[in-house]
Amino acid sequence: MSRLPAPKRRRLSPSESDTAAVTKNFYQNASNWDLEATYAERSRKKKGKDKKNDKLPIKTSEGMVEQAEKADDPSEDEVEDEQGEAVADAVAEHEKESEGEEDLEDVRPLKVQILEAKEDLARMAGSISEDPEENISQLKGLAKIASSRVPTIKKLAMATQLAVFKDIIPGYRIRALSDEDMKAKLSKDVKRLRTFEQTLVSCYREYVRGLARAIKSASNNRTEDKASIASTAMICLCTLLEAVPHFNFRNDLLNTLVLKLSSRSVDKDFHRARAAMETLFTNDEDGHASLEAVSLLTKMFKSKDYNIHSSVLNTFLSLRLLSEYSYRASTNRIDKEDPDAPPQPKVKKSKREFRTKRERKRLRETKVIEKEMIEADAAVSHEEREKNQSEMLKLVFVAYFRILKKRTPHLMGAVLEGLARYAHLINQDFFGDILESLRDLISWEVDEDEETEEVGNRRDKSREALLCTVTAFALLQGQDTFKAANGLHLDLSFFTQRLYNEVLPLSLDGSIEVAAKITTAEEYGTVTQKNPDPKKKEKINVQTPSLLMLRALQALLLPPQNARSVPPTLLAAFTKRLMTSALHLPEKSTLAVLALVKQVLKVQGGKISGLWYTEERKGDGVFDMEREEPTSSNPFAGNVWEDR
Repeated sequence: MSRLPAPKRRRLSPSESDTAAVTKNFYQNASNWDLEATYAERSRKKKGKDKKNDKLPIKTSEGMVEQAEKADDPSEDEVEDEQGEAVADAVAEHEKESEGEEDLEDVRPLKVQILEAKEDLARMAGSISEDPEENISQLKGLAKIASSRVPTIKKLAMATQLAVFKDIIPGYRIRALSDEDMKAKLSKDVKRLRTFEQTLVSCYREYVRGLARAIKSASNNRTEDKASIASTAMICLCTLLEAVPHFNFRNDLLNTLVLKLSSRSVDKDFHRARAAMETLFTNDEDGHASLEAVSLLTKMFKSKDYNIHSSVLNTFLSLRLLSEYSYRASTNRIDKEDPDAPPQPKVKKSKREFRTKRERKRLRETKVIEKEMIEADAAVSHEEREKNQSEMLKLVFVAYFRILKKRTPHLMGAVLEGLARYAHLINQDFFGDILESLRDLISWEVDEDEETEEVGNRRDKSREALLCTVTAFALLQGQDTFKAANGLHLDLSFFTQRLYNEVLPLSLDGSIEVAAKITTAEEYGTVTQKNPDPKKKEKINVQTPSLLMLRALQALLLPPQNARSVPPTLLAAFTKRLMTSALHLPEKSTLAVLALVKQVLKVQGGKISGLWYTEERKGDGVFDMEREEPTSSNPFAGNVWEDR
């Protein structure tokens, strides 16, 4: 029985009211659609019909053979898209986590952050000090804490790194590895040591550069927090230079110190940098670090046109070459061991360590070899030290002579003091030129006495004249050239006459016992702070005019080499002038002058004993007190004190 066909239904078009409602709803919701987002979320996979997975046919002896279809594999684009989406999701999650951590750090109280930083720093520093080779990677953790934005945490991290580096830095310089060293096969212990050294050098380099950046950023934009961080960085940097001057990146430390010393502003950091430089000069034995520092300082002087603080120039007085060559050997005896020194106790035979005959022989041979090695090392180090010191002397004297030629007012005292201290190291061939420069300097001061000077360049000309005189006499005393003065054609009459004419005016000066105030802070009109190390005294600032005058008189009237070579007329003229000035000087200066006259009378009293005779005697003329030349004043025609 056949199935009856279904009756046909007539299609009816929708009513106009329904169509209008749908259209209205369409246009109302169209504004809420995000077509770009919908398009971006669409799958980028290609349809299967577009892919051609059929392989090429193969021709065989039986004919053409069609290959099987290739399995549908995800395309490279699909894989890259999936990987890109995964990476993007991971980055987004990481950013959310980091933002959450930053928000947490910002929300936490400052005391909590500082306390946690202290605990972390103590834990890391303790582990590094306990086993440096094993825990050397903890240095990176310390550096990460030092990058904090909290000033207190940053300063704590700097100080912790300083203590750790001072503790673990070896006593030798670590060299850079070459390509051959990197390819060489190493044992486990050597490889471990090399890893420790390279990690230490890398972290130390970043630490030193971070200190330099902190100091430089404070000089460019000085705020309270940056100034505090820069001060801590300067303390760390100076401590490193004093503790480990032999280690790598010494040049970076010196460059930062020299940059600080080149500034006109004098503060605590300036004094710390200068004290660190003096300590380096004093403790440096081989001279390598001192030579490097002197070279940088002299270059800085030249670049600044010698507009520097006078105390920076005084750091040259702390060089080791001053103490190495300042002593002369005796001509009539040799140095021997101290006979009063207690003898070393001998070890009893019962307490001696037992050694076989072969061991004793090997020990004797080892001692001989060690002695030869020590002598060889001493010879090499002595040669290097002499070479470095000669180079330093050359640089120092070039700086001194350039300042003398330029006649920089506020540096004259420091230069003249340096020349006087290093006089025994100057070649005699240059004595004539130096004395001529000193003579011109005194004459230049006399010519400018009546000229008005600016407040910033206020100078004490009588003080500079005394320094020139002291320097001139020190030059001749340094190398026993009093006997060869005639052969070298060295004439000191100009300085003698200048000193003779300065005694009376100085005795009437009320500030003769007051130290010279030549601090750069006062010259530049800035407010300064005192030296943090009050035990260290400046070589120039403590020299009062009274002391300078006595030094010059001592060198003239009582030369150490040949005291009896001074003419009696010169002795008498200066004795009369000193006794007259003693009536006007302050108490301490008067006692010092009388002690000098007493010493002169003890050595050469017979030559000037006539000054104390009050009886009438035949004379040649009268004493001329206003005469500028002491030998032409006819001192023996009068007494010590004139009664009219």
